[in-house]
Amino acid sequence: MKKLINYFIGVIAITLFSFNLLGEEKVYFVNLEDGQKVKSPVKIIFGLTGKGVAPAGINYPNSGHHHLLVNLDKLPDFTKAIPTTPNHIHFGRGQTETLLNLEAGSYTLQLLFGDMMHIPHKTPLYSEKIKIYVEK
Repeated sequence: MKKLINYFIGVIAITLFSFNLLGEEKVYFVNLEDGQKVKSPVKIIFGLTGKGVAPAGINYPNSGHHHLLVNLDKLPDFTKAIPTTPNHIHFGRGQTETLLNLEAGSYTLQLLFGDMMHIPHKTPLYSEKIKIYVEK
């Protein structure tokens, strides 16, 4: 029970501190830049302003969770739930970072923020697409 209470306190804290007083909504990569060379496993930290982070299934106003799009040519249909595939990675527990094991090569990465049902918000919130190079 104590773990559950601590979990919800953490979610509420993250949600409250995720709001931007200027009202700008933005999702971005905190630690990666376009063209960056990295080594695997790749640590990816998700940035968010103007909305709060909450796990999938939690109906909290102006919140949602991250989805990482890997090597996609175009964004998914914004009127439907974001698919679950190796190229559409869901962070439905409200995670704000991950470690990805990637083979050497080039990858495109893009963040897409989804609501409690994995559907992009009415005004979709997505990052710029970046390309990273994973070295051996």
